[in-house]
Parts: sequence; C-alpha cells; structure tokens
Amino acid sequence: MKYELVPLAVLAALASTGSHAEENGESTITLGEVQVDGSAGQRLQAGSSSVLTSVDVLGADRIERQNVRNSWELLGQMPGIQLTETRQGAESGKATFRAFNGEGYINGIKTLIDGVPSNVNSGNQRFIDMVFPLDLEYIEVVRGTNDPRYGLHNIAGNINFVTRQGGNYTDSRLTYGSFNTREVQLAVGRESGNFAQNYFLAKQYSDGYREHDESDKYSLGGKWFYTDDEGLMKLGLVTRLYHHEADEPGFLTREELAASRTRSDPKNANDGDDRDMKQVAVHFDWQMRDDLSLSNKFYYNSYEDDRKVTFTSYPVGNAPRQRRQWDERQTGMLGSLAWLTSDWLTLEGGLNVEHQDNEYRRFRYNYSVPTDFDVTPARVQNDDAYTLDNVGAYVQAVIEPIESLKIIPAYRVDRFYGETELPNGVEADLQDYGSILQPKLSVVYSLTPEISLYANWGRTFQILTGSTAPAYMTPGQASFDPSINTGKEVGIKFTPVDGTEARIAVWQQDATDEVANMPSTGTTVGLGETRRRGVDLQVASRINERWSVWASHAYQEAKVRSAFTAGGQSLAGNEVFATPRHISNLGTDYQFDQAWRFGLQARAQGDYYIDELNEQGKFGGFAVLDASVEYTLSPAASVDLQVKNLTDREYEYVWYDNFFWGGDDQPMFSPAPGRTAYVSLNLKL
Repeated sequence: MKYELVPLAVLAALASTGSHAEENGESTITLGEVQVDGSAGQRLQAGSSSVLTSVDVLGADRIERQNVRNSWELLGQMPGIQLTETRQGAESGKATFRAFNGEGYINGIKTLIDGVPSNVNSGNQRFIDMVFPLDLEYIEVVRGTNDPRYGLHNIAGNINFVTRQGGNYTDSRLTYGSFNTREVQLAVGRESGNFAQNYFLAKQYSDGYREHDESDKYSLGGKWFYTDDEGLMKLGLVTRLYHHEADEPGFLTREELAASRTRSDPKNANDGDDRDMKQVAVHFDWQMRDDLSLSNKFYYNSYEDDRKVTFTSYPVGNAPRQRRQWDERQTGMLGSLAWLTSDWLTLEGGLNVEHQDNEYRRFRYNYSVPTDFDVTPARVQNDDAYTLDNVGAYVQAVIEPIESLKIIPAYRVDRFYGETELPNGVEADLQDYGSILQPKLSVVYSLTPEISLYANWGRTFQILTGSTAPAYMTPGQASFDPSINTGKEVGIKFTPVDGTEARIAVWQQDATDEVANMPSTGTTVGLGETRRRGVDLQVASRINERWSVWASHAYQEAKVRSAFTAGGQSLAGNEVFATPRHISNLGTDYQFDQAWRFGLQARAQGDYYIDELNEQGKFGGFAVLDASVEYTLSPAASVDLQVKNLTDREYEYVWYDNFFWGGDDQPMFSPAPGRTAYVSLNLKL
C-alpha cells in the first residue's frame, strides 16, 4: 500500500469542518441513537467537540440488548476494532485499533469509564469488565494521536464507556442461553428536584464452551448526583464493585484442536482466576461564569487478581506453571478549565495526577499434571512492590477565524516517577524519561453543510511498565528513552443523502524506540522504529424509519522499520505480529412493524503472523454472522432471540509459545464457540 500523506494534509489544512459542528458532528459518526438532552448530551459534546479526528459513538440502542460474555466484545460492532479473543477465564480478551494488537505487549489504547482512567498498570483493559450493557449510555472511540486530554496509554487513542446518569426508570434483562448461560441485569434510576441516583446490579454465570470453562461474576454500582438550583454546579459520587471467579481451559496444540475443539488438557485442570475490582470517583463540574467552566474528577481504582495458569505440558523446568498475583491501587485526579475569551477563541487547560501503589507476585511450580498449586512453589520469580507517579498537563486553543474553519493547536507534557522494591533487597528508581513533550494540531473545514474535511497531526508516547528492569533502573540496567509516536491523518466526512453519514480517513503513525513489553512475564523486546498506516472506510445510513444499515472496512499494516535483530535475523520489513491486515463490519436492522424487529451483523478479521520473524505462517482470521429477532409484548416488555455465529464457523485465537522456553515452539490455539443462542426477557417499568 503506497500513498503520500503530506500533500493530503496540506489540502486538508486549507479545507477542514467547523461551522456545522452541531449538525454535522465534525468528524464523528454515530451508530444508533444517543440522547442529547440533559447531562448526557453535555458530556458527549464535551468529550468529542474538540477532538478533530476519527471519532465513533455507539448508542445505547445498539448496546443494551447485546448478549456478551465480556463488555469489550460490544466494540466488535464498531468500525476498525480488532478483537483479540483469548477466552481464558477472566483473561478473556481485548479490543484495539489502529494496528495495535491485543497480545498485551504494546498496550496502546487508553480506556475510561465515565471519563475516569481505567487501565491497570500494564495498560491492559481489565476494568472494562465492571460495566454491563444495560448500564451503558454510549461508547465513544477516539482514534489517533491528537487528543491532548490523556497521556499514559493513550498511544493510538482512547475508549470511553459512559454509563447512565439521571432519569427515572427501572429496567431489567433476564437471559438464558448456550452453555447454561444465565444472566440478570437490573438498572434503576430516580431523579427528583436537584438530586439524581442510579443503581445497577448484574450477575452472570456460564459453564463455558469448553471443558473446565466455568465463569461466575457479579457487578454492583451506585451513582448519586446533586445539581444546584441554577444548574451551574454538579457534584456526584460514583462507585463500582466487581467480583469474578473463572476456570481457564488452557490453550491447545494443533493436534489437540483437531481431535476436539471443546476439550481442556488435563494439565489445566487446576487453572483459574479469582479477580476483584473497585472504582470510586467524585465528579465536580462548575459553570463559574458564562465564559468560564471547571470540570474535575477524583478517583480511586483497586485491582486484585490471583491467576493460576499452565501454558504447556513440557516437563523440563518450571516456567510453564505459574501463579500470578496482582494488587494494584490507583488514586488520581483530572481537571480542566475552559475559557471562552471571544466568539472565535476558546482556551482550555487541563491537569492530571495519578499515583499507583502496586504489588506483583509470581510463583513457579514443578511439573505435574495437573499443576499442583497447593504445594510450596519451586521458585519465587517476583515478590515486588512498586510505585508509579504521573503528572500531566495540557493547553489547547480552539480558534474559529471564520464560520467554516476551526483550528486547534494543543500541547501536552507528562512526567513520571517511581520506585520498586525487589525480593533480593534491590531498590531502584523508575527510568528518568524527563519531560515528554507532545505537540498536536487539528484542522477542520466545512466545504458545504454536507461535506467536512479534517486533518490532524500529533505525538503520543509509550513508557515501560511493570515492577522490574528495564522499567526500573536496577544495577547494570541500560536507560530507555520513551517511545514517541508521531501520527497524522486526513479524512473527509460527508452526507451523500439525508440520513446517511460516511467517512474516509487515511492515517499513518510512526514510532521510535518501540518496545514489546509484557510485565507479567518479564518479557521485553525492543522493536525500534515501527510504522503503522491504514485506510478507514465507513458508512451508516437510516434508509427510512424502519430500516438502517452500516458498513465499514479498515485496511491496515504494522511493520518494523529499524534493523533490530531477533535470533541473529533482522526484523526490518517484518510485520508486527498478531496484526490482521483488514477488519470489516456489515450490519442491518429492520423494524418490520411495531412488534417485530430483525437484525443481522457480519464481522471479519484477516489472518496475522504469530511470530516476530514472520516464519510460522498466518493464523486467526475469521468471518462470522450474528442474527437477532425481537418481539414487543407490551410497552413495558419484550423478548429477543440472538444467534451468534449463525453459520457455525470454526475459528480460533492463535499465539506462538516461544517466549519462555525452548523445545515446544509451536502455534497454540484457543477455539471460539460455534453457533450459540440466547433468549432474553426485557422489562421496563
């Protein structure tokens, strides 16, 4: 794929949207319906109005009736989202985009819940599991490098899961389906005068598709918000609690997969996970004057995990049989101040501070089938206590010199500090990254009310995470510079006919000093310079009041550009492993009459290399079709049937097990379920 971005960027700088932001959404495309009245609409506008990049919003009507085992799966409906479906109990998978894979080595996506940072230390997205579909108001995906609001983990963009706030409702959903899956969700909202309160309860149990695949989890949530009489100040408290116990069926060799897709090897009979997560946040918004507004969030996140895992039956050594325990606590705040200085200029500044107090323990066990995790471990690999502190600040200006043009320059700075204590008495400081500078620029121009051109350029960064070297400067450890990602994008959003939104975007993202870093295994591989680039095409259309369709296709590639060597061989020109070349979506909803509604959705991902040298072949591609039908019994009740993987397509997640030991190098498979069905009863009181 050959194309030049610079001439297009110049063109878009001369012509990109502004005056039709409210009606045209600038560069944003919305799937489904999002309520724009009250606080919800204000939060949506604040989240995306100053981000002139490819933004997608998934509305509640496309979320609340979805049957998913994990909430990250909801993102499979959205354009260009890669789903890495590992399906190992609580370690179920991840959603990524812009050619950043979901293996856990380069965690390039910032995740938020109601605008609160919700990544664990490594950057993984485990806090997402706390939210369930019935509690979600919308999901917003911001792609690219020009969003100055966030620093840590915001390499390729961010995902914000926004939950329901305010309103008067009592909604419930009861589900039964394949593998003895049982789920109940209850959402309650009460709003009177100046006070609003929302509560949520969810419980899900499933035997799982494979042997030794049982999962049992629950989530509780409460939100309380007070608004003053003038509607100028809002103060709120949000709390969440989550518990999950799950078996892990383990990965299969090629021969084991051919023999049975549902089996679990006897070696994994004791594998499983016990996970607890908590989140508490205080929200404070104040319209100080007509031209001055303040927004603050103070939060506390807690993540405790006890995972027992066996990777292979290889009898030599104790590396494949591990118990990993995390205990992470994050406290922080985000604040922003916006000043409307004139009709054509708005200034905004923001500050975030986060302190992490973390512990990580990893134990190795001797060979046994199944692994005996009750005996004294053969080796203590990690017993670490470490901190990570981040202070970040940004400024930006929204300049509208003429009605149809908007220019947004921005600048962000991040600094990091931290210390670690290791079991051998070694204490070390975090790598000194200095001030990480991130200039950004966005331009959008409205050619007509129906056509908007936009362009952006910006820098983001990657730092090493984890509890040991090379993230921390232990004796003899070489220093690492932060990996700087420079991204650029040009796009056009247009309305070819009423009710239809379409967007075409071309993007490229270059990184220096990129590192494949997995803290849980102590694996660090320097990739050097990398280049990711692609083309995104998408369209969403409401053909009439009954019928809507949407489609998207993302073509992408991620390659190593420097001459880094692995095993004496150069990686230059090789593709970054586990990155499919294409991701596609196609869907339709049809409201037959007042009672019946039908839906179809197809999604596909291409094959990908599973090793750095690109020598083991390509795996993992799939194309699946989901179908749904809903019948309305009354204004307060409906029932729906969903069939996943309607054509019973066989596909699987695949990885290459050469990271820890020799002698067992081969692809390892985690098969996806075949055709499954779920029936649900929905009640709205």
